[in-house]
Amino acid sequence: MTGPPVMRQTWRDLTFLHWPLDASIVQPFIPDGLHLHLYDGVAWVGLVPFVIDDLTLPNAPAVPWLSSFAETNVRTYVVDHNGVPGVWFFSLDAARLPAVIGARAAYALPYFWARMSVACNGKIVRYSSRRRFSALGRCDIEVEIGDAIAQPSELEIFLTARYRLYAQRRKRILNADVKHPPWNLQRATVVKLDQDLLQAAGLPAVRSQPLAHFGGRVDVLVGACTL
Repeated sequence: MTGPPVMRQTWRDLTFLHWPLDASIVQPFIPDGLHLHLYDGVAWVGLVPFVIDDLTLPNAPAVPWLSSFAETNVRTYVVDHNGVPGVWFFSLDAARLPAVIGARAAYALPYFWARMSVACNGKIVRYSSRRRFSALGRCDIEVEIGDAIAQPSELEIFLTARYRLYAQRRKRILNADVKHPPWNLQRATVVKLDQDLLQAAGLPAVRSQPLAHFGGRVDVLVGACTL
C-alpha cells in the first residue's frame, strides 16, 4: 500500500466463482488506460459474494448495523499501463444504502442497493440477493465447502491474489490499494446457482459450472482512491 489506509473492514464467508470467457467478449467493457489481464490467453469473470464486517475508519470503532452487510461483486482482472494488476468491477451489490452512496462518491464504483442474505454453517454457505428497483440483478447460490488447499495453483493465485481496484470517473482511471493476508483457500462445490448478475452487467449468460473456491475470512485495509 503506497499511502496510509483510510478504511478497515473484515471480509467473511466469501466464495469465488469464476468462468473463463473469450477476451473479445470482455474487452469492450474495459476503459482506455487499462488492459485485460489474461491467463493462458483467456479472460476470467468472477462472481464473488461475501459479508463485510466492521467497516469503519482505521482506528475507529465499528458502528452496529451500518458497519456489517452482505455484498456481491461481478469482476474481471486488468493491468494498468505500468503492468500493475488489479480488479475491474462490472457491478457491486450491497445491502446498505449508505455504503452504496459512499462507495459511488468516494471510489466511483458501480454499486447498487440490494436485499441480501448470507448464511454459513461451516459446511454449506448460502447467498441470496435481489437488486432493488431493477428487473435484473438477482442471485441464489449454495456452495458446499471442501478441503483446504495447501498449495494454491498458479491459476488460483491469479484469480484471488488481487491487491488493487480500478475505477473510472470522467474518463480518468482511478485506483485504490487493498491490503490483506493471503487467502486460506478451500475447495468448493456449487450445489445451486441461479443468477442474472452477469447479464445485468451486459455480459452473456454462462451455462457452464464455475470454478469455485471458498475464501473464508480476511482482515482488510483499504487505501484512498487516487489517480
